[in-house]
Amino acid sequence: MASDNAIFEAKNISKSFGPVRVLEEVNIRLYPGQVVGLVGNNGAGKSTLIKILTGYHAQDHGELLMEGKPVRFSSPADARLRGIETVYQDLGLINHLPIYRNVFLKQEILRRILGIPFLNDREMRRQTVEYLKQIKVNVPDVNTEVAWLSGGQRQAIAVARSIFSEPKVLILDEPLAAMGAREGRMILDLVVDLKKTKNTAILLIAHNYAQVFEVCDRVNWLSHGRVVFDKAVGETSVDELTELVMSDYRAG
Repeated sequence: MASDNAIFEAKNISKSFGPVRVLEEVNIRLYPGQVVGLVGNNGAGKSTLIKILTGYHAQDHGELLMEGKPVRFSSPADARLRGIETVYQDLGLINHLPIYRNVFLKQEILRRILGIPFLNDREMRRQTVEYLKQIKVNVPDVNTEVAWLSGGQRQAIAVARSIFSEPKVLILDEPLAAMGAREGRMILDLVVDLKKTKNTAILLIAHNYAQVFEVCDRVNWLSHGRVVFDKAVGETSVDELTELVMSDYRAG
């Protein structure tokens, strides 16, 4: 595909912290309805790259493009306004709030009584039930506090909240870390459904290469701050990625 068809693109992104060069001319392209897997060893620069893509850090060199036009985010909130949503490992859920309140966090529905705004819990519950059914997320009851959910259900709610506003780009930061097979299956199914039904561009940061091959269309390998490998999943293999891991370790 030509780069001008990408919905979101990182082009020649470089970043240093003091004398340490963390990213060096990184290029990543995300397309609607596709999942790109971003893999690499610890310390490769993945976290820094995600923070640049989501407005936490500004790059030193290079540019970000949204639908082919340069964009510079002033903050994570600015990135969200432009259509970039992210689910981090800590999820950002509030344990003591029910599911429906977490789904509507920071975008609550209000109703006015005598001119005074109140939370419209009934409407938020109704919409949450319909929405979770639509994206095939099963939970016991939307009134359940998030603290009582399983790890997979919590991750699914975090993903559901992030796509509620129908973002152009969804970034998933190791969503399957420390998850069992059954819970991981729930998230993988949700990712596949998202790219098919919502046409969302998804960047999936992961360590489990088998899962990358199951849901991703392309895989990018980040090594010592550089993307050194970019292939369609059908053109590579778990063995090839494993060899890249060993080569990285041998190179130090």
